[in-house]
Amino acid sequence: MIEVREIPLGDRRGKKKFFKFVIDLYRDNKYAAPNFYFDEFAEFDPKVNDAFRFADCRMFLAYKDGKPAGRIAGIWHRGANEKFGKNELRFTRFDVINDFEVTKALFAKLFDWARQLGMSELIGPISFSDLNEEGMLIEGFDKEASYIELYNHPYYVEHMQKLGAYKVVDWTSYEIEVPRETDKRVHRLAEMVKNKNNFRIVDMPYLYRHDKKKFDEYGMKCLDILDKAYAPLFGTSPLNEKQKARELESIKQIYVPELACVVADENDDVAVYGFMMPRISEAMRKGRGHIFFRGLIPFIKAMTNIERADMMSVGVDPKYANTGAVSIVIDHCHAGLIKRGVRYLETGPELEDNSHIQSLWKTWNPKLVKRRRCWGLKVKTEE
Repeated sequence: MIEVREIPLGDRRGKKKFFKFVIDLYRDNKYAAPNFYFDEFAEFDPKVNDAFRFADCRMFLAYKDGKPAGRIAGIWHRGANEKFGKNELRFTRFDVINDFEVTKALFAKLFDWARQLGMSELIGPISFSDLNEEGMLIEGFDKEASYIELYNHPYYVEHMQKLGAYKVVDWTSYEIEVPRETDKRVHRLAEMVKNKNNFRIVDMPYLYRHDKKKFDEYGMKCLDILDKAYAPLFGTSPLNEKQKARELESIKQIYVPELACVVADENDDVAVYGFMMPRISEAMRKGRGHIFFRGLIPFIKAMTNIERADMMSVGVDPKYANTGAVSIVIDHCHAGLIKRGVRYLETGPELEDNSHIQSLWKTWNPKLVKRRRCWGLKVKTEE
């Protein structure tokens, strides 16, 4: 017998069961990296996540024969629908045992809600903003998930196909073996761009140690650039100051000075930035939703002995888009990767048709390692 129960957003105990389900489902999987409880509770708390000002959310947990068997959350993102002129209901945090009947029961709840709202399409997995995990893994099941990715079993794809889902967009991730020497041509270009435009690299490591207020000011400016530069991309929505401040606090928890670069112009505005982080997936697995105590030693190890790093984001102020400013970030961060002994770098999920971002790494011989999909499902007026 399959039963699907809705979890009220104020039900902390029910939400913990919702978050714990995926941790139990992937208990013995060496590729999964389940989110930390504190991240998930914050994401689904209207008092913390300011996206709830323009979005509503409902959470569902499925039981089969009395045991948790699947979960899903729906997001009615009024802000994104208005921005893109869409009539969509998003789904996220979809996880399920290998039983298609459970999947059908979960999606039936979202179809019902979509009809009540007058929505014409379900899309996902996609969360509140482009800062969150998005896309279902369809290639690369033997690759470890990063901090900003959700892992899933191959049978999820079969379930979506049985539901009649279709491709909306794909994201791709590439692995790069970090060259052991910096590229002299890139360095010359970076120096030329700096001199021509009166750019300077901000000493963020110094500010991080000695002037946290100024560090935060530049961090918020970087997120302003992200908001502007990423605005035309699929699934994005405007970020307000509270959302940016929350994101900055998350970044500071995994900040490594050598893996980041902020470039300012002559007006002290951020022209371009880039941010990478150490791969902390093992800490996420071993911590089973917590840093303390089981995940603490793996976390410290990941932050100090960095073999793999993940590209989080790179952004250029649109007015400097054609100046070659990103070469400064590439040159600076490449030197940092070498200094920290990083052997492999993996890009975050990139829209497959985003040739501009993919061209940044073409000289580094990137290898396609993962593909993720945003699925679409038409909402029928009657079942």
